[in-house]
Amino acid sequence: MTMSKTVALVGRPNVGKSTLFNRLTRTRNAIVGSQPGLTRDRHYGIVKTQQSKFIVVDTGGLEFDKDLTRGVFGEMAKQAAQAVDESDLTLFIVDLRAGLTNEDLRIAEQLRKSGRPLWVIANKGEGARSSLALAEFYELGLGAPRIISAAHGDGISDLISEIEVEFQSDLEEGALVEERLEDRHPVMAIIGRPNVGKSTLVNSILGEERVIVFDQPGTTRDAIEIEFQREGKDYTIIDTAGVRKRGKVNEVIEKFSVIKALQAMEEANVVVLVIDGTEGVSDQDVSLAAFAVEAGRAMVVVINKWDLCGEEAREVIDRTYRHKLRFLDFAKVHRISATKGFGIDGLLRSVEKAFESSRMNLPTPQLTRVLKTATERQSPPRKGYNRPKLRYAHQGGINPPLVVIHGNSIEGVPESYRRYLESSFTTAFKLQGAQVRVIFKQGDNPFSKRSKL
Repeated sequence: MTMSKTVALVGRPNVGKSTLFNRLTRTRNAIVGSQPGLTRDRHYGIVKTQQSKFIVVDTGGLEFDKDLTRGVFGEMAKQAAQAVDESDLTLFIVDLRAGLTNEDLRIAEQLRKSGRPLWVIANKGEGARSSLALAEFYELGLGAPRIISAAHGDGISDLISEIEVEFQSDLEEGALVEERLEDRHPVMAIIGRPNVGKSTLVNSILGEERVIVFDQPGTTRDAIEIEFQREGKDYTIIDTAGVRKRGKVNEVIEKFSVIKALQAMEEANVVVLVIDGTEGVSDQDVSLAAFAVEAGRAMVVVINKWDLCGEEAREVIDRTYRHKLRFLDFAKVHRISATKGFGIDGLLRSVEKAFESSRMNLPTPQLTRVLKTATERQSPPRKGYNRPKLRYAHQGGINPPLVVIHGNSIEGVPESYRRYLESSFTTAFKLQGAQVRVIFKQGDNPFSKRSKL
């Protein structure tokens, strides 16, 4: 099983790692500011282009003049080291304006020991003359630095292109996997925080102890892929928990499970998100769910350990679920006990339904009728003097179902209205576990050529 490639961003505090992360992922997920050390934890994102997709990890800044044996800076160093150890490519960010520092030299020395592919990225290089500005950074002994300006976007597209070339053969193989997902049986990635019962759930589904389970949270470097049949139907499970080992597992290993979950999502066509009912919906649960939706995967939600929850606790988790995960209203929720086996029976049926919904054929006449009904019920808001005119719709793809809407003045359609239309299509076609995605395409103006005469 080929996992998605991972790029780690490391360097001193305040060299622009979070700004680069936001620029690469086209988000504002990482906190950015002039205060050094703002990124206390690792952030994870997906870089998407027309040719490829890979994971990027933003780490906390490394400071070697602190006591690295305890405190927050020590944890940041451990997490950065873990990210480097597990990455396929490390981008060592340096500050071109500040010049080479002793900290940069010490970080480079540590990074060389990892033996992983390593590039030096000279940030804040807007307007810099490459030969003079970069000369001192050759002292790092890590090859020719690449100049960028994360704040201004300079050199970012070239950097992404070089990363694509670096990963080319693996990305092509990943594209083939993506194509095969359309024709295969349900391939479900079991994701969730450590110790929520992912491996116990796998064993309950399989009816045998295929995955070793202990009560301590843990992880392994490789996800486990298991093929099985149930009632004559083929399924594949990707267990991101892996084999659990006895003993204390530190926070660094626990947090690294996020990357494994992201990689498993890319290999699956259905994501099963497992939530610990005794702990409620955590911020990491929300992040994992958001990544799955962003990846366009069909989804089923499992609230595990339901037998351990009292009546009041059940009411609380249902309320917090509706509040924090309201964007998963299209996904079926199963309240189960993986250890006792109750609630498991309907889970695979929901996985099958989600898989079928993600591949459903949506006829153009029906799509256009749904579009007309939705716009009559709620017209797209005006932008300036013009109101967007949405004329007809057709299907543009599957996994997830993609609907292309043609019209005029579509640049004025707000994101909230797009979500309204997506919900309308999802409801009208009774999709369960998969949500329609909508894109707009500007219609040709029949008078555009005449106006030029």
